[in-house]
Amino acid sequence: MYLHHVAAYLPEAVVTNAHFTRINGLASEWIIERTGIQERRKAAPGENANTMAIAATRAALAAAPSFAQASVDLIVAGTYTPHDTIFTAAHAVQRDLGINEIPTVSISSACSSLLNAVEIVEGYFAMGKATRAVVVVTEHNTAYNNEADTMAGHLWGDGAAALLISKERISPEDLHIAEVITGGAAPVGKADEAVTLKPVEKGIVMPFGRDVFQQACTYMARVTQTLLDKHHIATPDLTYLIPHQANLRISKNVAKQLGIELERTVNNIERLGNTGCAGAAIGLAEVWDTLKGGDKVIITVFGGGYSYGAMLLNKG
Repeated sequence: MYLHHVAAYLPEAVVTNAHFTRINGLASEWIIERTGIQERRKAAPGENANTMAIAATRAALAAAPSFAQASVDLIVAGTYTPHDTIFTAAHAVQRDLGINEIPTVSISSACSSLLNAVEIVEGYFAMGKATRAVVVVTEHNTAYNNEADTMAGHLWGDGAAALLISKERISPEDLHIAEVITGGAAPVGKADEAVTLKPVEKGIVMPFGRDVFQQACTYMARVTQTLLDKHHIATPDLTYLIPHQANLRISKNVAKQLGIELERTVNNIERLGNTGCAGAAIGLAEVWDTLKGGDKVIITVFGGGYSYGAMLLNKG
C-alpha cells in the first residue's frame, strides 16, 4: 500500500490568543505556556467539515496528475465535528468527484480517525474491493467549541487534509505504508469523560486535561516504540515524528521519551491549534516536499475515548 500524495486545506481567518484574552481573560502567555498555541484557523461562514474535505481533496488531486480522479474506487472520511451526520464528508467528496457506485465510508474515532481510516483502506485493498482510495480528515471544531470555556475553549482550530492511497506503487516518489497499528484504551483512566462532544449539550468539553496528557504521552510513545522495534529502526534513522497536534508539551514529552530531537518532530499546533484528526495529516503535507529517498516517517496519534495508533512511512 502506497501514499501517492497528501494536501491540506486551511481556512483563511486567523484567530490569535488575544481573542480569548478579550472573551475570557486568558493571557496569551498562559495559553502558550500550557499548550504552545499562538493562533489557530477558523472556518468562514459557509465553510464546514464537508466543504473543507472537498477543498483538501481537490488540492491533492490537482497536485497529483498520475492519480486519475476517475480511478478512485474508495472514499473514507474521518471527523468528529460533522456538518451533517447523514450526508457525511465522504458523501460530499464523492458527489464533488462525480464518481458513482463506489464504497463511501465515514468514521469517527476522535483524533485517531486518520489511522483508522487508513486501516479501512488497507482492508478494502486486501479483500480486492478497491485499488485507489481517497482518505480525507476534516474538523470544524469552531462549530462546536465554546470560546468562553477557560479549560478548553482556546484549543481548537479548523482544517482538513486528503491522502491519495494506492494498492500498487504509482511513482518512485510514493511513500510505502509499511505498517499501521491502532488500538483503544477506553477502559483506562478518565477515557469516558476526559474529552466529550455531546451536540445536544455543551459542545466540546475537556474537564480532565491532565489525564488526557498522561495517557497521550504513554500510548503515543509506546506504540511508536513498537513500530521502531518491529522494523529495526534506530531512533537516529527516523527522519520525522509527526504526533497528533493536541498540545506542544505532549509532543515534546513523547519525543523526549523516544530520544528524538525536537527538530525532527513536526509541529503545527503553534499556528493552527488542535485540528483534531486532521492535524497530523496537515503536518505530513507541510513536510511532504522535503522528503527524499530513504526517509522514514512515523505518524502517531491519540484521541478522546483514548484511541491511539502509529503508522510507518518509507520513502522510495
